Amino acid sequence: MFRRQLRLLLRVSYVFLVLLTIIFTGLSCVALLAQAVRHSPNRTWAHNYNALVIGVSYVAVLVFSLIFCVNRRLAVRTRLQRISKAHTIIRRGDVPNAVHNYITQEYMRTCLISYESLPTDVYHPGWGRPGTIYEGVRFRRALLDTIAQIDALAHAVIPTHPALKPHVRMLHHFRFILPLLNSEDEEFTPLHYYDSAIQLARNAAVEPTEEEFIIGIQAADEIKKRCVICCCEAYI
Repeated sequence: MFRRQLRLLLRVSYVFLVLLTIIFTGLSCVALLAQAVRHSPNRTWAHNYNALVIGVSYVAVLVFSLIFCVNRRLAVRTRLQRISKAHTIIRRGDVPNAVHNYITQEYMRTCLISYESLPTDVYHPGWGRPGTIYEGVRFRRALLDTIAQIDALAHAVIPTHPALKPHVRMLHHFRFILPLLNSEDEEFTPLHYYDSAIQLARNAAVEPTEEEFIIGIQAADEIKKRCVICCCEAYI
């Protein structure tokens, strides 16, 4: 806020100074012309060479001032256009060694501060903990995203598999691929665990825990793995 006010004050001061210079220059020109007329023999503008010299001098000053301003503006614009707009790496030869060392030290200090500022013991319900393989993963969304993936594999295995309906139980929707998941050593198939995890993700008021997410995602991976195996066997 203070910088904006300071910048505005500088701009207003600059405009005021320019206007003041123009006003006093114009007044001095008028005063000198009036003096030239008063001191002329006939006291008129006719054949008054002093007034002509004064007028030509002020016009020349005005023209040279405008040329200087325009030249300065074009030079600044040309230099700015030469600056690359893409990000470039500053090498040691581009700047003095002292400047390069200072930039390097500040960059290393910034990286260290950013690393030390990373949360390590923060836990948000429904999200993976920092530092684990599930960091940045939202459990509810990740579980629900697997439904479309498994449904696509189920249609690859069984082309006549029914279309997916909203809020349908996974145990009912994927009942036709259940024989692929049955095992004599297992009382519950991966589809049963997957169905429970999806029901929790859909209907539970609280976010899924990491343990529930792991059970659900492992069941989903097992279902997808067995579907892929069946697809490969069918093509063979």
